[in-house]
Amino acid sequence: MNWFKTVVINVGIIACLATVSFGEDKLGFTFSTDYFGKYVWRGQNLNDDPVLQPGLSASYNGFTAGIWGNLETTDIHDSSGEFTELDYSVGYAGDVPGVEKLGFSVGAIYYDFPNTTYPATTELYGGLSYDCILKPSITFYQDIDEADGMYISAGVSHSIENIFKLAEDVPVNAALGASLGWADSSYNKYYWGLKDSAFNDLKLSVALPFEVAGWTVNPSASYVMLVDSDIKDTDAYGTDDDIVYFGIGLSRSF
Repeated sequence: MNWFKTVVINVGIIACLATVSFGEDKLGFTFSTDYFGKYVWRGQNLNDDPVLQPGLSASYNGFTAGIWGNLETTDIHDSSGEFTELDYSVGYAGDVPGVEKLGFSVGAIYYDFPNTTYPATTELYGGLSYDCILKPSITFYQDIDEADGMYISAGVSHSIENIFKLAEDVPVNAALGASLGWADSSYNKYYWGLKDSAFNDLKLSVALPFEVAGWTVNPSASYVMLVDSDIKDTDAYGTDDDIVYFGIGLSRSF
């Protein structure tokens, strides 16, 4: 874990030095915190009780470095008030040269699980996105550590501006999203105990973001369905095949 934390810190230092040297592109920070009724990740219901998930990231000229955490709010895992996951990430995003509207992203994520018995692991990722009405995207995640497998997420999203107003100067927008996840046999064996590749999960979401005093408030609702029948039969996380949960987030960029 120490080497990955060092990388994250060094990226921030390089960005700061670049900001001082060139002065045109500024170092930006984004703080966010989300409160969800459940913690569902890639179809896995990791916590059936409410959680708090804060995050902080720094960005400069396409480069990003961040830390994100999952804080337990109940004793469902005997960890109330403790972080059970901390993710450290570095990445770069930009436009594919010579291809209009096509973007790409690459990076790495280190998953640490304090106050649990789960081992830490690392993923590398790469993705493509196309800037059109549905903003289709596909991202490949390759675990190079514990799971040693691949997860692929394909998605679409669409935003609608000013669907109604909370006040004269507070318009509310709508953000719609859908994603489908597939994983190979190594990934599924590690996370689900299933020795086959499969389409794992389908997620549908809707959010209603609005801004107040420079902060973005983002209430949301999500529906997650396990797709493959063998994935459903594993009952690896002791939950229903269909999951609905709600949340509200708060974020600001500086």
